[in-house]
Amino acid sequence: MHRRTFLGTVAGSLLAAPLTAGAQPAGKVWRIGFAAPMSQASGLYLLEGFRGGLRDLGYVESESIRIEDRWADGNLDRFPELLAGLVALRVDVIVVASVYGARAAKSEATSMPVVFTLVPDPIGAGLVTNLAKPGGHLTGIAAGLGAEISAKWVDLVRETLPTVSRLGILANPANPMYGASLAAISVAAQARGLTLRVFDARDANELTRALATISKEHLGALIIAADVLFRNQRDRIVDFAAGQRIPTVFYAREFAEAGGLMTYGPNGPDMFRQAASYVDKILKGAKPGDLPVEQPTKFELVINLKTAKALGLTIPQSLLLRADEVIQ
Repeated sequence: MHRRTFLGTVAGSLLAAPLTAGAQPAGKVWRIGFAAPMSQASGLYLLEGFRGGLRDLGYVESESIRIEDRWADGNLDRFPELLAGLVALRVDVIVVASVYGARAAKSEATSMPVVFTLVPDPIGAGLVTNLAKPGGHLTGIAAGLGAEISAKWVDLVRETLPTVSRLGILANPANPMYGASLAAISVAAQARGLTLRVFDARDANELTRALATISKEHLGALIIAADVLFRNQRDRIVDFAAGQRIPTVFYAREFAEAGGLMTYGPNGPDMFRQAASYVDKILKGAKPGDLPVEQPTKFELVINLKTAKALGLTIPQSLLLRADEVIQ
């Protein structure tokens, strides 16, 4: 075969060959689905973290990617509908927040790669069978809100309020981490000489009743366990705690930014920046099932000093020095 004929044959073969997932043709705009349990107003900062991660990886919106964001507005039953809509759009990969969204994605988006975030226990939730090698079409970032973090909340109460004896926890029994979180907090509270009271709330109506009960309990402090319900009701809970003058420990920094006393937990936007790296790998040809589930890379303590002063509290200097951010 002549050299010119050979080169022409090879070139023709390359042009005819199908594109792999990681081979981006000129002008290709990847479509990324994004589904979150909260409203757009309360969750936009998480989406911005994801966008920032994509920008750091060289993606440009409208030029190389397009994000189709969908919001459940606190109605978790909407997730199947949101996911079905993203499937109908034939997006290339779906990023979904919360265990509720991830479960919906597992059943509704079976033909698409899915990256989950804000999921406390991916194995316990039935999303993956192994963190190191998930298998299937889902992978992502666990929320990192296990027993160790739950005990840390109790430590913060004891360090800030050494004379307190009655501690409350507001939790959602429908949350997959409910049992493990309560067990860890109960053990930690007992070890630190605290009497623990548990208040359950599965929805907004039950939250109303729980807050009414809490107002009569004369608690020394209150812990808010991680849950979508409480994130969506953030301002209401923060305002209640301020009105009742109850020092409160939360799990995400937006509570402190809204006026809560202090928070300790993973940095939400940073987790979504992590999710961007998963999306990048998948668009370049990696299979979700081969990408290990990661833990959050950044945990942070945020203290609202203005709220502390309003409550008449003096935050120990040792705690202020350990804080990642002090809101004045």
